[in-house]
Parts: sequence; C-alpha cells; structure tokens
Amino acid sequence: MSGSARARVEASFSRMREVDRPEIWIHLAERDELLAQADRVDELCSAGVCLPLAGSVVAVKDNIDVKGMPTTAGCPGFAYLPQEDAMVVARLRAQGAIILGKTNLDQFATGLVGTRSPYGPVRNAWDTDRISGGSSSGSAVAVALGIADLALGTDTAGSGRVPAALNGIVGIKPTPGLIPVDGVVPACRSIDCVTVFARELSAARRAVEVAQGLDAADDSAADGRPESALAARPRLAVPTRRALGELAAGWEEAFEGVVAGYRASGAQIERVDISPMLEAAEMLYGSSFVAERYSAVGTFIEEHQQDIGRGLDSTVSGIILAGKQHRASQLFDDQSRLADLTRQALALLEPFDALLTPTTVGHPTIEQVENEPVAQNARLGRFTNFANLMGMCALAFPAGTVAGLPFGVMLTGRALEDRKLAELARFRDRQPVRLVVFGLHRLGQPLNHELVAAGADFLGPIHTAPAYRLRLLAGEPARPGLVAADPGQGVSVEGELWQLPIGALGGFLTGLPAPMTLGAIQLAGGDSAIGFLCTAPATALGVDISGSGGWRTWVGGDATV
Repeated sequence: MSGSARARVEASFSRMREVDRPEIWIHLAERDELLAQADRVDELCSAGVCLPLAGSVVAVKDNIDVKGMPTTAGCPGFAYLPQEDAMVVARLRAQGAIILGKTNLDQFATGLVGTRSPYGPVRNAWDTDRISGGSSSGSAVAVALGIADLALGTDTAGSGRVPAALNGIVGIKPTPGLIPVDGVVPACRSIDCVTVFARELSAARRAVEVAQGLDAADDSAADGRPESALAARPRLAVPTRRALGELAAGWEEAFEGVVAGYRASGAQIERVDISPMLEAAEMLYGSSFVAERYSAVGTFIEEHQQDIGRGLDSTVSGIILAGKQHRASQLFDDQSRLADLTRQALALLEPFDALLTPTTVGHPTIEQVENEPVAQNARLGRFTNFANLMGMCALAFPAGTVAGLPFGVMLTGRALEDRKLAELARFRDRQPVRLVVFGLHRLGQPLNHELVAAGADFLGPIHTAPAYRLRLLAGEPARPGLVAADPGQGVSVEGELWQLPIGALGGFLTGLPAPMTLGAIQLAGGDSAIGFLCTAPATALGVDISGSGGWRTWVGGDATV
C-alpha cells in the first residue's frame, strides 16, 4: 500500500463514520490500539523491512479466531475468547496487516443471504433494501464500502463468492485446504475454506499467497504447486442455456456480454452441460452431508433450544438439527454418488482451463428473503454449492452492473489451479474487444466522446442479423434501444463497430441507465460482438422505430431531434 499505516487506519474510521453501517460489525478494535499497531508497522517499513501487506486494514468474519476478540459465529451464547490467532490471521499480521475487527455473518456460517443473524441483517453496499449475501456478509460489505482493504470470510456453499458478486468486489475461494482452517468455527469441516475479499484482484491474490501453505496444526491443509503458463488462447467451458436456468432480468444478457468479451480477447468458448455439478450442488443440503453441520454445532443448539428465535436463528437451527436424522449408511451412499459425479465433472472440464458462470442467479431484497428464507437462499447457490464438495477452486469477480446493481461472474477450476484462475480473470484485459453501438455513442452523436476517451478506434458500419427491433426510449436526450425480437419479427438494424480495450467496458456498464446493459449482438454474416441491449420486453419500451433501419436514418428524418 502507498502512504502510512497510521493514515490508512484513520481513513478507515473516517469512512465508518461516513457510511454509518454498524450492522457490519460484531466486535471492533479500539482506535488507539489500532493506531499503535499501525505505528509499529510504519516503523518496520522505515527500517527497511519488507511487508507485502503493510498498512492494509483487514476485517475478519466472526467465525475466525482473532486473539483478544470474542468469537461468536453469529451467536451470542456461543461466544468464547481465543488465546491465539487463527493461522490465517497470524500469517496476515506477520506481513503487516492490521485487524480492524470481527464482522457479522449468517449464524454458524449457514446461509447465503446475510440476514440470519441476531446482530441484524447486513444491508447491501449498493442498495440498503437488498441483501448483502452471506454468510460472509459483514466482511464483503466492509470491503465494498471502502472501510477495509481486505477481509477474511469462509465458504462452504458459496459464502465467499455470493456476497462478492452482490457487492461488486472480488472473492477468492481457494482449493479446500490451501489456506489452513485451524482457528475457524466449522460449518462442514471437511470442505470449509477460508476466503479473501478485496476490491482489486491483485490485492486479493497477494493476501492468498501470504495466507496459504501447510500448517502442522491442520491436517487438512494443502500446499500450492507450480502451474503451467496460460495458453495464448485459453479454453473456457460455459453452461448451455438450459443449464444456466432462470436468472434475474438482464443477467443472461450481461453474462453473454462477458462471454463475448472473452471470445473477442481470443479465448475459445464451448457450451457444455454442467448437470453433474448441478446435481452435486443439490447434495450439499439435500443429502446426508448436512449431518456434518450437526456434528459441528448441533449439540450446542440442542442444549440451548430455549434460545431458538432469540439468540439462535430459527432457520439456521432447523437446518442444523435436521442433520441429526441421517444414517451412516446414507452417508456412504452419498459419498459414492458424489465420487461418481465428481469423476463426470472432472472429465467434462478436462479439455478446458476453467468453467465460466454467473456467480449467482439474482439479487433479492431483504423483504423477499424474510418471506421465503429457505427458497431464496437455495436459489443463490446454484453455481457455487458444488465446488467444495468436488475439491475445486473458484474466483468471483465483478463484471459491471445491471439495472444499477452489481453483476458478477465466476471462474471455477480444478484443485490447486488457483493461480490459473487469476490469470484467466486478467485475460480479458489483454486484448481489445469489439463493441457495436446504435445510438448516442456513434460518430457525430453526443456521447461519442466517451468512446474516444476510452481509447476506442472506429472499425466501420455494420448491420445486425434480422433478429432485433429498435425502440425510442423514454426520457431526454432521445436515444434508441435495441431489443431482441420475437421469432420471425426481427429486422436488420444498422450500427457502428468500434474496438476498445476490454478493461474500458466496465466504465460503460457502470454508467448505463436501466433497462440498458451490454450483451452479445448477432451481426449479419454470422459474426457477433458486444453491444448495447435493452433488457425490458419490447412492449414495455417506447415507439418502435425499426422501420427506419437505424438511428442515424431516423434522426435525419425527424426535425424535432
């Protein structure tokens, strides 16, 4: 980090006062104590000591031990005071990190929503009516709001990836065992992972490199291994349309925009049936594997049943206590079934560098989760639940916005190919991407300067395949919206093709007003490119101007514009 550690701690407290989000924290360190730690880090740096995380302020999920801070796992009656840091915390501290405090979570790390806590629901960093995602809710929001540079979470079903996606940040879920889990309250000990959140991939990867490695106190810990260099044209598996399932409005188009971006950057894309992964995902809660959650904290809940609905979350308690019902014979059957599904999944991935998916399927409101606490939660884990069961690594990263909320995608790979996933996430920025525009970003139009400022080059005019309609959107200034047409109802629409650095696409996504997003546009001749699309049904938009053939012709024939 640049600047002093002391200045960073001061800035963190200033940011906390500014955003006023007390539900993020279960325990916060004293300001004077943190400043004293920061001064020691600054002194070491001044003396020439190399500390890769010098001055980084870190939030820690409150199921991970921090010496001198109570560990509650989101349950006040479970609290204890650890005498030592968890190994992952100790490793970060040794490299200059400053532990800011312990963050709120779905109780006992059971949930993907961030609302199952007696300390209150953690509200989303972008929209306080929406969920933050869980279970690592407070950790993700602390990073997204700029309070912390890094945060530690845990991930069993997607708890280090779903909240990353819903708050527009990076979430790294390493190969199980790569980061030791000693000093972590278990959810499902055999597959739990410590995860890292950051606003930038480079910062998250730096923390993972510091935190990973064997640990004598953790017999499940693994060690990294050298990986082969990423090919010039990596191969990505992408789910078929059927395997994608139902996504929130605009999310499929946004995902196809990411896929098109990878293809434009030189990646080879192939649609695959990910049924083995999806079937395994359902086993995490729908089989005897849930008994491991009972093994972790079930006895505690049984001994404190009088607290269910108060200090003990009723949904969490119900899930964990239900785990006691399973027989040992069921576990052996389910292990055999999972082993078979894992063989199928690894065979499917064998020709590819990774699987690319949306991170999750939608972004419900807090009220929706309150009304359907189990159903809403279950939907969110569609693409995340299987990874730990199958021993895989995963990386969630932001891919712009849809309707003003973050949209995220995820790379999932084979065990110990964590560094390859990071290279794949960066791959999109290596090559220029083609962008087709239809309205105000065209030559001579009011927003063309945005393309020029982004370093774009004009390639020439194009026409789409005859599969779209052009609508005049409401509001000022007048602008068109391209909409996918019903079968047999589309026309070919004229536009312009530009080339720009793919890293500049994020700026366009962030600034797009609803209902517009970026998606894959089919061009005449069978080619495709990324372009601006409207996600709302055509009938919900304004006047159809498709008969003009394109925006330039329509503007030229309309004296009022």
